[in-house]
Amino acid sequence: MCGYSLFTSPIYGHKKTIEFTPKARQAYSLIMQLRLDEAGESIRQLRLREPDNYVSYFLDNYIDFFKVFIGEREEDLKRMKDNKTTRLSMIAKTDPASPYLLYCKAEMQLQWALARLKFEEYTRAFFEIKSAYSDLQDNTKRFPDFVANKKSLGVLHAAIGTIPDEYKWGVSWLGGMSGTIDQGVRELESVIRYGNNHSFLFRDEAVVMYAFVMLHLNNDAERAWKIVSDSDLDPTSSPLACFALSNIAMRTGRNDIAISYLANRPTGSKFYTFHYLNFMLGVAKLHRLDTDADLYLQSFIKTFKGRNYIKEAYQKLAWAQLIEGNISGYLMNNANILKYGRALVDEDKAALKEAKSAEIPDVTLLKARLLFDGGYFSRSYQVLTGTSEASFKNIKQKLEYNYRLGRVLHSMSNENAALKYYLITIQKGKNNPAYFACNAALNTGLIYEERNNYSLARKYYNLCLSLSPSEYKSSLHQKAKAGLSRL
Repeated sequence: MCGYSLFTSPIYGHKKTIEFTPKARQAYSLIMQLRLDEAGESIRQLRLREPDNYVSYFLDNYIDFFKVFIGEREEDLKRMKDNKTTRLSMIAKTDPASPYLLYCKAEMQLQWALARLKFEEYTRAFFEIKSAYSDLQDNTKRFPDFVANKKSLGVLHAAIGTIPDEYKWGVSWLGGMSGTIDQGVRELESVIRYGNNHSFLFRDEAVVMYAFVMLHLNNDAERAWKIVSDSDLDPTSSPLACFALSNIAMRTGRNDIAISYLANRPTGSKFYTFHYLNFMLGVAKLHRLDTDADLYLQSFIKTFKGRNYIKEAYQKLAWAQLIEGNISGYLMNNANILKYGRALVDEDKAALKEAKSAEIPDVTLLKARLLFDGGYFSRSYQVLTGTSEASFKNIKQKLEYNYRLGRVLHSMSNENAALKYYLITIQKGKNNPAYFACNAALNTGLIYEERNNYSLARKYYNLCLSLSPSEYKSSLHQKAKAGLSRL
């Protein structure tokens, strides 16, 4: 049988091993459901019953990772970092003939790296990513049929070629890492095929990773949705599954499905609180122009003690008030963008830029944007065609009008008409700090790539990279780099 079974040989005497016994698998399953207190108790029982099975240290790290990544609290990060040396040293004591030694070490390094990135500890994170990559490469050479290696290597290989310019120094500085999107996709597909035919504990992780690679790096949103919707992920039993399914649903024009998932997500004291799901539900409802969107955004702001998406949440609250005609409510929430949260991710940076500009968005364009983001293309198109470019008062609004018409027509499969508006946006907006021309260039490249006109696709991907908008630059440039990598 290809690959290594998760059911390894029994533990003999005092030999230290890493073994996914039934008790270990139970703890892992609880972790993936974010039932972290129960998982912690399961790990304690595992240590009592199987003291020489050091998989417990690997599982402990999973718990700390999710607390840091979801909760974004400094104290959780400190605890995770304080435990690093101990956990690595314990893993290092296990059987070197097992493929799980280097695999678990690499996974833990990746988890520490991702946790550090949340807190801008970039240098240390790059070293940990490099260490994980090296361990996975070595493990692949020693155990070429060990399928779990490909789960993590697949994501790394796919991501390396699309790292934004401001972080490219990390790869060149550390050296030794390479990969392409196509390579990573093939590796993840092989893992999923294996998981479909064998008992493979990490199959659901591979499915989610593959879906996000297809969505964000490979420009195949429908494939991303198909793989997660056809999987065994259950949004009613796991907040993580709810997040993955809802996130991809929202990004593939299935906003109503996302609202259903999020409204029926698992809650209660046995689950680690995933406050971001409230934020997602508020945004999804705002995309549909529901009047109760503000309730979920306010809940997120009141209860979340982390770092990211606070400014965006206030921005979305301001928009909700604006489309209801409440200017004072808009101004109050806009002022809160300046006071609260941090501007680390693109969405918070964009919210801060809008608040500082003191420009009140045009309600017609805002409604068209929200409806488009929710996948309600016909409704968005009706809003836009109810007016004209001449009705807008400044160059930014005129640019946005043309850009949004291009985006809606593109999504309605009217590519020729979309290209017309994209090119108008590029021509008039390439020297404007707004992101419209940059994204129009990216989408023009996508159209020509789909038409197999690779020379024009390259032209517009490179044009996208040559523009430096004040919003969303990192994410737009990453997608353009992914496009060039596919070509």
